Amino acid sequence: MDNLNLRKVKLKKNTISSLVFQICTIICGFILPRLILQSFGSSINGLVNSITQFLGMISFLELGVGAVVQSALYKPLAEKNCDQISRIVVSAEKFFRKLAFILFCYVIILICFYPFIAKQDFSFTYTATLIAAMSISAFAQYYFGIVYRLLLTADQRGYISYNAQTITLILNTIACYILIRLGASIQLVKLTTSLIYLIRPIVLAWYVKCHYQLNEKIQYSEEPIKQKWNGVAQHIAAIILDGTDLIVLTVFASLSDVSIYSVYFLVVNGVKQLLLSMTNGIQSLLGELWAKKELSELERTFGWTEWTIHTGTTYIFGCTVLLITPFIQVYTNGITDANYFQPLFALLITIANAGHCLRLPYNLMILAGGHYKQTQSNYIFAASLNVIISILMVHQFGLIGVAIGTLVAMLYQTIWMALYISNNLNKWPIKNFIKQLCIDIISLIVMIFATRWIKFTTISYFSWILMAIEVAFVSGLIIFLINFIFYRQKILKIPRIVLNKVLKK
Repeated sequence: MDNLNLRKVKLKKNTISSLVFQICTIICGFILPRLILQSFGSSINGLVNSITQFLGMISFLELGVGAVVQSALYKPLAEKNCDQISRIVVSAEKFFRKLAFILFCYVIILICFYPFIAKQDFSFTYTATLIAAMSISAFAQYYFGIVYRLLLTADQRGYISYNAQTITLILNTIACYILIRLGASIQLVKLTTSLIYLIRPIVLAWYVKCHYQLNEKIQYSEEPIKQKWNGVAQHIAAIILDGTDLIVLTVFASLSDVSIYSVYFLVVNGVKQLLLSMTNGIQSLLGELWAKKELSELERTFGWTEWTIHTGTTYIFGCTVLLITPFIQVYTNGITDANYFQPLFALLITIANAGHCLRLPYNLMILAGGHYKQTQSNYIFAASLNVIISILMVHQFGLIGVAIGTLVAMLYQTIWMALYISNNLNKWPIKNFIKQLCIDIISLIVMIFATRWIKFTTISYFSWILMAIEVAFVSGLIIFLINFIFYRQKILKIPRIVLNKVLKK
């Protein structure tokens, strides 16, 4: 098999396995929170989501090294330089083992102080045992799982990791469903989750040892990961952009607000991850093309990537804007300890997460090109915007205030990234971005007005599904017609691509 066909096969495997994983994540992600809301209430659901976010902050200390490790592996993997691959893996393992020790200390500190920081009414023992139960899988990931995942992703074999995640996710959902129905405590449920997720790093470690000739005793005189500390700003910004809202609400609002936010975020994050799953093989492909300086193929691949992501984001998030509030009404029907009807918040948080997806083509190119140090100012400023606006507005506007902070930061970062790659990386013309963004906005506006006749009649899943079918059909037709006008060549080429693949098979 030649190199081009091998790339296509790996990309297909990564895309399909990632898509399957995200679909399972969305389905399982709706099952367990609903059970927790029904069985334990909004306050405990808010507590679980708040602790999850605080535990996630340990990746703040990763300082972007994971992304830099992945970028550093592209060239030696392309050259099949086993010694250099081994040096990078050994260096990364040393770093992440130190991080695992820091995580252990952080969990102890969190157990001691979190009950006094969060506005919650549970006993110290109740909260402390829940934190301890939830921290086990995070510790295992940083101790010996994350480096192997990065290696497989950089080598365009991320499908191994996605398949392992899918299996453990399904096992976890089944186990937790049974435990909750049997009346188990939330601590036991979360401990079960942690123990099942321990399977993931064990499987990855076994696969890497069987398929890679790594010399884990190799010595090196100079640091093999050249930009180890240059991914700091990007990583901090990502953590802040994704984690600010829940932490601000935990400190300045109530656990009920955290629960409301987490339920809406469950929907928009599921949609976002579904879109991201379709691009999980793209970064490593762009990285290989950039490393080998195959610039014409890089430009062609990037052009299709930008158009596909923008068009997919506009369609899927456009439908989400129209359907999210009715869905939440059905999902939380019968739960009366908090007001889950928040249409303005739903609109803002959906558009903010759409912005996260629209910036993806440009962010992927920056990561593939290894331009960490050069782009630090953008990430720092975007993160600062989110924090400052969220804190200033949460007192007066609550949930809406934190959503505005995220929206402003995402829009700024998307525009900045598009300008940066146009001037410094693959020289993608900025007029292409402006045209694409204008078409996105026009498509969304037309979708909203064209579907105003579609009404949500009764609070039931059946009624919502009928509404979703109508919205999806009308919106799909609008997206097709608008793109046929402005991107006719791409639309006409899609049937030829599909036909060629069918004939090859």
